[in-house]
Amino acid sequence: MKRMFMMLLAIASAAVLALAQAPPAIVPGDNLVIDGVPPIPASIAEQVGRYTEFRSASFDSWNPKSKQMLIRTRFGDSQQLHYVKFPGGARSQLTFFPERILGGTFPPTRDDYILFLKDVGGGEWYQLYRYDIASGNVTLLTDGKSRNVPGAWSTNGDRLVYASTKRNGKDYDFYVIDPLNPAGERMLAQLDKGEAWGTTDWTRDGKTILALEEVSANESYLWLFDAATGAKTLLTAKGKELVSYGGGKFSVDGKSVYVTTDRESEFMRLASIELATGKHTYHTSHINWDVASFDLSRDGTKIAYVTNEDGVGALHVMDGATGKDLPVPKLPLGQVSGISWHENNADLGFNLTSARSTTDVYSLNIVSGQVERWTESETGGLNTGNFSEPELVRWKTFDGKMISGFLYKPTRKFTGKRPVIVSIHGGPESQYRPGFLGRNNYYLNEMGIALVFPNIRGSSGYGKTFLKLDNGFLREDSYKDLEALLDWIKTQPGLDGDRIMVTGGSYGGHSTLAVASRYADKFRCAVDVVGMSNLVTFLERTEPYRRDLRRVEYGDERDSTMREFLLRIAPITNVAKITKPLFVVQGKNDPRVPASEADQIVATLKGTKTPVWYLMAKDEGHGFAKKRNADFQFYATVAFIQEYLLK
Repeated sequence: MKRMFMMLLAIASAAVLALAQAPPAIVPGDNLVIDGVPPIPASIAEQVGRYTEFRSASFDSWNPKSKQMLIRTRFGDSQQLHYVKFPGGARSQLTFFPERILGGTFPPTRDDYILFLKDVGGGEWYQLYRYDIASGNVTLLTDGKSRNVPGAWSTNGDRLVYASTKRNGKDYDFYVIDPLNPAGERMLAQLDKGEAWGTTDWTRDGKTILALEEVSANESYLWLFDAATGAKTLLTAKGKELVSYGGGKFSVDGKSVYVTTDRESEFMRLASIELATGKHTYHTSHINWDVASFDLSRDGTKIAYVTNEDGVGALHVMDGATGKDLPVPKLPLGQVSGISWHENNADLGFNLTSARSTTDVYSLNIVSGQVERWTESETGGLNTGNFSEPELVRWKTFDGKMISGFLYKPTRKFTGKRPVIVSIHGGPESQYRPGFLGRNNYYLNEMGIALVFPNIRGSSGYGKTFLKLDNGFLREDSYKDLEALLDWIKTQPGLDGDRIMVTGGSYGGHSTLAVASRYADKFRCAVDVVGMSNLVTFLERTEPYRRDLRRVEYGDERDSTMREFLLRIAPITNVAKITKPLFVVQGKNDPRVPASEADQIVATLKGTKTPVWYLMAKDEGHGFAKKRNADFQFYATVAFIQEYLLK
């Protein structure tokens, strides 16, 4: 007995000694559920630390009475509202919530309160709040449980029209509210079921509201609503070919509206529509790229617009009277977004980001031509001036079409063929547009990994024909574009075709799983972030307010033929072919891609020999928004790459 006791004591002592000698590991928060993920060495957090400290700032609203602005940035765990009084001035934090703020705005004629949008846990059940400047008091304006999306202000700022699902939890209706008297809110109109609705503008006389009904990425309609009765009139009738519209601003006289549209064109052009006749006049036919966004100055004399030129954003300002572009200073190559005119009709606020600069807030004075930088966000002490810049690359796919993407190469200190991460965008109608890579720069600068961001068929920015090439029964063609990319990588002298990782988020996560279940011999490992493992179960379980919109893209799972097709191509159906290591990341509260999509692929893979890591956050939705969660996801991803891509 004594001998056995001594043996057990020796074993226990050895275990304690081994534990003491083991390197310290990162302790995940109680909100994280971890399955199959080994302990993450604390040394990884030390190594990547500075790359997790990038900040950014985004423009939200001008103060209508002074040249001051409202922005969003993060100093703690989540994005909050801040106030900036002049270019380069201090950022004064206004909101202090554990959850992120989605946006904020001053009313058009007042500077004593702000309207802002917030959800809980990433669930996207957005609520409207009023923040009173003088007292700092915050008032909830909506019911606290439905999904609410702010729309257009009346010209004098006493009313806001917004869309809400409060009637039944799934269909949108329009409501009109005075944020200073929320008890007087009224329903303006009960809307058609299944479509995505939003309001874009209000006539100067306050009598008419412009609204956009989105059926799909290729089909939308403009409607005029009587602001008193809610009666609606269709402005853009359905024709032989589906047409998409975007934006929407009334002219000063209220006789026409400015929009973007692909009517009679492959690309979205800036156009104006006469309300009396429906006649369309096109203003940017000389540019064979999409007009991504625009804003009309308050006096109607100038229109600022941004074009998407092969993924790069270019700012233009057009004279409203002549239709000719005015001189605009050349901006750094990157992305311009969030453009908005001040009430003074001279200052234009916008966001600017590039490969070597995080998103920051700028303004342009169109009279003087002066560009002013309002924020200069922190970069973790790193010199971003040496960060890798993108190279536009193209490859031929299975049917002879040329597909494009952006390649980032590691710094020159790394020699020989470099391993590759293929990162697939979501949407699926989104487009990868080169900007600041944030944490991904660690892979380039410290791990020597090249990054490729493809824009496969179905991506926006390349014309409406290209946008529709993956719809319904054409879904597999987009997977084949990725197969062609994997083969192309193997032909590139500086890239290691035997060391490829595939990753993506949302639909990009679905594409990652599709690649994993089809082309296991062409890559080493994969990371799926909030991706769909089965488009049938996804369509059945995604939130009702977005279900019909997604069916237009993926196909209607209620149709027996389509259902059979979607089930046949589903990664979960072909899970036996997933033989390379997989890391799955998911938010429990995701309203778009339910957590069940991740749960089922992980549970099924556990019955195979394929290594699978699973990370789920209880307080997140469609991606990790809180810094502490995003940090742990990054640490784990680095560990996964070290284990399965670089060895």
